[in-house]
Amino acid sequence: MRDGLRLALSLLTVAPVRARRVDRGTAGAAMLAAPAVGMLLGALVGAVVLGVVSAGAPPLVAGVIAAALLAGATRGLHLDGLADTADGLGSYSDPERALAVMKKSDIGPFGVIAIVVALLAQSAAFTTVAPRSTLAVVASIAVAAGTGRLAVTWACRRGVPAARPDGLGALVAGTVPPFAAVAWTVVLAGAAVVAVPDRPWVGPLAVVAGVGAAAALTRHTRRRFGGITGDVLGACVEVGVTVCAVGLTFGV
Repeated sequence: MRDGLRLALSLLTVAPVRARRVDRGTAGAAMLAAPAVGMLLGALVGAVVLGVVSAGAPPLVAGVIAAALLAGATRGLHLDGLADTADGLGSYSDPERALAVMKKSDIGPFGVIAIVVALLAQSAAFTTVAPRSTLAVVASIAVAAGTGRLAVTWACRRGVPAARPDGLGALVAGTVPPFAAVAWTVVLAGAAVVAVPDRPWVGPLAVVAGVGAAAALTRHTRRRFGGITGDVLGACVEVGVTVCAVGLTFGV
């Protein structure tokens, strides 16, 4: 389990840690720990947002900083995965060609649009939650970041194949028991109540919406590519974060 947590931190953050052992068992543990890593990362970003607002910065500045920190904390890898997935889907090619497009180092127009929309939506959402109470701000960003990583846990559940025989997708695909993903969803939904205390149903619905949007993406990539890849998992993170963050603004 310790190696799984270390692998999760290595894959999902810039933390300078490495797992001593990397196999499917460790990968499964890492995917199980992903939501916890996301919530911890989001809570830290939330604390920074509170500090920025307390220093007198406007909510817009705090919202942009929050989105930038979440992107930077993962070296932009998830945004890169979102861009590659968008380009692969936008190519309208056969699976082999689409996967080849995704492996290219450049970013096409669909990828650029996907990144811009994601960052704008996240910045706007975090701008909206920045003036809320201390607990609500931290909870909102923690839940949004956790939901993005929960989307990865769902994407790696048993029964979801990998699109390639190698790579990150092949390592983690099918390693998570479905009941574990359900359990994490309940935990995140419960925590989300704190994010919008005046409307306690908004937070859980935002979590479900974020996971649902990422699940729809996963189903589509299974039809187009035959399964998941590391890029698809990165896209799931960004879709989950974005949709959940936007959903949490409906409590205003």
